[in-house]
Amino acid sequence: MRILIIVPAFNEEQNIVKTINSIKNAGNFDILVINDRSIDQTLLLAKTQKNIKIIDLACNLGIGGAVQTGYKYAEQHNYDIAIQIDGDGQHDPNFIEKVVTPITQDGYDIVIGSRFINYEGFQSTKMRRVGILYIQHLIRMISGMQITDPTSGFRAFGKRAISYFAKHYPNDYPEPESIVIAHRLGMKIKEVPVVMRARESGSSSIYSYKSVYYMLKVTLSIMVARLTRVMRDA
Repeated sequence: MRILIIVPAFNEEQNIVKTINSIKNAGNFDILVINDRSIDQTLLLAKTQKNIKIIDLACNLGIGGAVQTGYKYAEQHNYDIAIQIDGDGQHDPNFIEKVVTPITQDGYDIVIGSRFINYEGFQSTKMRRVGILYIQHLIRMISGMQITDPTSGFRAFGKRAISYFAKHYPNDYPEPESIVIAHRLGMKIKEVPVVMRARESGSSSIYSYKSVYYMLKVTLSIMVARLTRVMRDA
C-alpha cells in the first residue's frame, strides 16, 4: 500500500519544518511538499529536509491548484492513497492511520478527518464555526449527507478519488465543493474523529473581507455541483 502525504504550503516558513518532522515521526510515508509560490523562506527551509519531494509551482495557484498538483503526482506515480496535510501544522499526523483504515478495510473513496465528532482539540474561531455550520446545513440540504467538518483539509483519497480529482478539482476553497462532487459521482465518503491543533504562527488564508467571498463562493459552487447532477440525471 503506497501512501503519499501532500503538504500544500504558502508562506509557512514558521511551520513547514515542524510539519514535515511531525509527519516523519508518525510513520514511514512519502512526503510531497507543494510550494505555492511562497514569498518567504518556505521553499528554502523545505529544501533543508531530507527524504522528501518538493514541487515548486511557477505561479501561485491557490489551495485548489496546489492540492490538485499533488493528486496529479499521486496518479502519475501510482499511489494507492493520497493524504492532504496542510503546511500550517494544525493537522496531527498521528491520525493518519485513522483516515487510511476506512479506505483499506472498507473500500471508502474519501475519508475526512473531523474535529467536530468528539469535539476535542482546537475547534476553530467562533466566526469560522458559524460558517462551517452554515456549510454543513447547505450540504445536507443539497445532497442529504451529514458532514460535520466540510472545510477540513485533513483528508485521505483512494485511487478512484485520486484519478478523478487529478483531472478535475475546484480552484478556490475546494473542500466543501469536492465533497458534493464526489457524492454526485457515487463515491463512498466517511468522516472519522481527529484532533486538530491551533495554528502556532502565520495567518489563515480566510480573513476579514475574504470570509464574505468564501461563503458566497462555497454556496454558489455547491449549488452548481448539485445543478450539474440534476442536468445529468434529467
